[in-house]
Amino acid sequence: MSGVGLVMMEKSLKYAFAIVGGITGYTVTRFAFLSMGLNPYSFSGICVIVIVAVAFGILMLVIGAKTVSFAVIAVEKAEKVLMSLTLYELMICAGGLIAGLIVANLLSVAFMKIQVIGIPLTIITNILFGSLGVFLALSKRNENILENKKLQGFRRKILDTSVIIDGRILDVCRTGFIEGELIIPDFVLEELKRLADSHDDLIRTKGRRGLDVLNLMKNENRVPVKIFKTKYDVSIGVDGRLMQFAKDEKACIITNDYNLNKVASISGISILNINDLSSALKPLAVSGEEMRVKIVKEGKENGQGVGYLEDGTMVVVEGACKYKGCEVDVIVTSVLQTSAGRMIFAKFKSANLSMAK
Repeated sequence: MSGVGLVMMEKSLKYAFAIVGGITGYTVTRFAFLSMGLNPYSFSGICVIVIVAVAFGILMLVIGAKTVSFAVIAVEKAEKVLMSLTLYELMICAGGLIAGLIVANLLSVAFMKIQVIGIPLTIITNILFGSLGVFLALSKRNENILENKKLQGFRRKILDTSVIIDGRILDVCRTGFIEGELIIPDFVLEELKRLADSHDDLIRTKGRRGLDVLNLMKNENRVPVKIFKTKYDVSIGVDGRLMQFAKDEKACIITNDYNLNKVASISGISILNINDLSSALKPLAVSGEEMRVKIVKEGKENGQGVGYLEDGTMVVVEGACKYKGCEVDVIVTSVLQTSAGRMIFAKFKSANLSMAK
């Protein structure tokens, strides 16, 4: 709607309020005269009716001006909300509105019999119950009466910044192992944009990679991806807002951030760690298994040497510090599995080492 048309509509609504006020004043005054046994059509009666009607009209004009201004702001906000709703959510809202209006109209049958205030009371009842029906329907949009509430909540998964930048979540979605809805809070998207605009080349590359991953996920549409608008205090860190959002939405967080994993677990928030998934899919090394590994650096403990397998798994070999830069044959003694990754502890296969520079 153009600006001129909007102004004309506002003026028309204000004058409509004034007319309704005048009619209300006339009706109330006439009813009062008849109740007292006076003639409302005498000269004095007409004067009183006119004065009261004009007073009501002016009062409603003032009230109408404020009401219309408030309504215009409310309509603009409602338009933004409607634009963010899916077709399913709009259908849920429509069902709630119809249910609320049915209840309101059942009550209106009794209210209409009340003189003078019956009609205004009926209008207020319809507005109140209609709004209440929409609110209740929208608040229950994520519940499924055929499923356990707890299980339903776990179908919604929140992605944090680190797991989006990591990119493996895209491959997991492509496999079809993830079901339900993936949620991206607006503050996570803002952090990705901030990283993508960084002056640091490495940070900027990570931010742009994250945005590219999100675009691919939305375009491929293997799993529904939705951006959620939130109203959390911006002074709270992204991780803090992420955990609060997970609690409010009764959803779990998908991440590969080790610290977030620990803090969220302590707070009772369900976590799906991509590193845990990756580790679970790797072939397990068992005690007694033989392997060949190149020692690339010293370990933390005295005499330890550290090497890495092709998949990046760390191998700590006892007494291998002096063989830095060499390949040695080792036997696995134990495997330590953590959310931060997997570590293999080993010892030399025999006293006669097979080494190659």
